[in-house]
Amino acid sequence: MFGAPQPVTASSTPLVPLPRRPLGPSGASGQVRRWYENELGWPTVPGDPLRLPVGVRYDVLDVPAEAGHAALRRLASGSPVALHGGRMLLLVAAGSAEELPGLLEWLDWGALPLDLVAIGAGGLIEAPSPPVPHGEMAVPHGENPVPHGEEPVPPVRGSRTAAPCEAGAPPAPWGRVGSQGAAVWLRPPEPGCEVEASLPTLSALGGGGGAPDLVRLVNTMATQCHRVRLGRACAQPPAMRAQGR
Repeated sequence: MFGAPQPVTASSTPLVPLPRRPLGPSGASGQVRRWYENELGWPTVPGDPLRLPVGVRYDVLDVPAEAGHAALRRLASGSPVALHGGRMLLLVAAGSAEELPGLLEWLDWGALPLDLVAIGAGGLIEAPSPPVPHGEMAVPHGENPVPHGEEPVPPVRGSRTAAPCEAGAPPAPWGRVGSQGAAVWLRPPEPGCEVEASLPTLSALGGGGGAPDLVRLVNTMATQCHRVRLGRACAQPPAMRAQGR
């Protein structure tokens, strides 16, 4: 009477657009990126993990952490310093990486193998996680520690709410971030402040400005890097020391 029911095909159903994905990065990784770009005004590089281009607003000196701690007194209180594994990353004025080889020669350190690496224009570093208030946990980039169905993690806060970290003082608790070897701030940058004014620079030598002197900083770090190298060599068994000669 009415005939058999006709099967429903794709052409007979109305076209419903798929839900749009949110524009831009979201979650913990997006919060970290917005903190750098919006709060600090620092450029970032697309991709995950989040990375920062070096040579734009600052260069980086990469040294063993035990050598870097001895150099903290040579920095201004607002000069940013990060930790990444067993390394310390000290931000210095842009262009300092090009000056480092000649500076080491002038300081009579050029002939010695020093574990002192300068990262300049064209280089990248992993973006340290933004500081968090004491008692809270930072979320690693790209990780969502919240089980499905539970409340989301509060937004990552800027350093305005974090306790200040003076020279030699321990950083705020970092939870799983530090234990996994991700980069963290020992001395975080302050939003709203021009980072360039606090960075060690070669032009501060003999000047009356408030910027730290790059020459004294490099000399201190070279001395400490040499001591670290000698200490590690002495700690090796005699057979390994003989092979390293």
